[in-house]
Amino acid sequence: MGVWYATREDVKDALDVKETARANSRIDRAIEAASRSVEGLLHRRFYPLTATRYWDWPNEQTARPWRLWLDDSELISVASLSSGGVTIGSSAYNLEPNRTGPPYSRIELKLSTSASFGGGSTHQRDITVTGLWGYSNDETYVADVDESMTLTETDLDVTTSAGIGVGAVLRVGAERLLVMEKSMKDTLVDLPAPMTASAADVTVQGVSAGFSVGEVILLDSERMLIVDKTATSLTVKRAWDGSTLAAHTGSDIYALRTLTVTRGALGTTAATMSAGDDIYRWNPPGPVQTLTIAEASNTLLQEPAGYARTVRAQTGTGTRSIAAVTASLEELRAQVYGSHGRKARTRAV
Repeated sequence: MGVWYATREDVKDALDVKETARANSRIDRAIEAASRSVEGLLHRRFYPLTATRYWDWPNEQTARPWRLWLDDSELISVASLSSGGVTIGSSAYNLEPNRTGPPYSRIELKLSTSASFGGGSTHQRDITVTGLWGYSNDETYVADVDESMTLTETDLDVTTSAGIGVGAVLRVGAERLLVMEKSMKDTLVDLPAPMTASAADVTVQGVSAGFSVGEVILLDSERMLIVDKTATSLTVKRAWDGSTLAAHTGSDIYALRTLTVTRGALGTTAATMSAGDDIYRWNPPGPVQTLTIAEASNTLLQEPAGYARTVRAQTGTGTRSIAAVTASLEELRAQVYGSHGRKARTRAV
C-alpha cells in the first residue's frame, strides 16, 4: 500500500464500523483509493520522504541562473546540495519561500557568494539534491518501544497504541515505519476484581498504571475501550467492536500493543531498536486527513448502492428549524484545495 492520510480507525470511528476482517479489507481499500484521489486533487504528496533527486542545468529555468525551481518536488529540509560534482554548502543558498516554508518550492544561491549551478561535463542531472521531501514533518510522540528489535523483525511491541492506527507513519530514531496491522499482546496484568456481564459494570478496579485512555483491551473474548482512568482504576466501554458482553474473573488482560510494520520505509534504513526508544507519529495536515476520511466514507457508503446513492442537504427557517447540514463533499474538496492544493505559478523563461 502507499502512504495513507487517514487510519483505519479514523474511518471506522466516522462510520461506527465494528471490527471484522471483511470490514477491515473494504476500509483499507477505500482509504488507499481516497489517499491517491486526494493527492491527485491537490497535486501534492504530503508525507516526508528521504531521497536524492536530480535536475538538468542549464534548463528552461535559466532566466535567473541562481534559482532552481523544484516544481512538484517540494522540500522540507536539505541534507546535501551539489552541482557539476561540486558540493554547495548550506551557507551558500536559501530555501524559499522562507516566510511560509516548509514546504519549499525553490532553492536560491546567495548572490553574495561564489556558488553557482552548472559546470558539469553534461547538462543532464547536473544538480543533485538529497533531503527530506514532502509537505510537512509534523510529529507527535505516541509511545515507547517495548522490546529490543533486530533489523529484520516486523512485529513491534509498544507501550500503548492509543494514538497509533493502522496506516500510520511512525519514526523511531532515523527510521520510518508503516503500520500494517495491530494485534493483541499480553500485558502480564490479571484482572484483580471480577466484572459482571452488565454494560453498566464499567470500572476495572485495581488497574491503572501502564494503560492509556483510548486503548482497546481484551478480557477473554470481550473487547473494551478505555474511556477514562484514575490512579487506581479504568473506566471502560463494554462489548466494544461488536464483541460479546461477558463475566470475567481473574482474566489475563490483553491490549492492542503489537504492531505489524514495514521497516525502513520512505527512504530510510532499518535499524536496531531498544526498549524505551521514543516512537513518533507523523501527522497529516488536518484538512487533508478530513477529506481522506470523507472520500473513504463516501466510497464505503456508495458501494452497496452501486454508486447510485444520493445525499440531499436540507435547511429550515424559524426558531424551531434544524440548522443547515455541514458542507457537502464537493464543497469540502474545494475548501481543502483552497487551503492545501498546489497552485499553478507563472515564471520568466
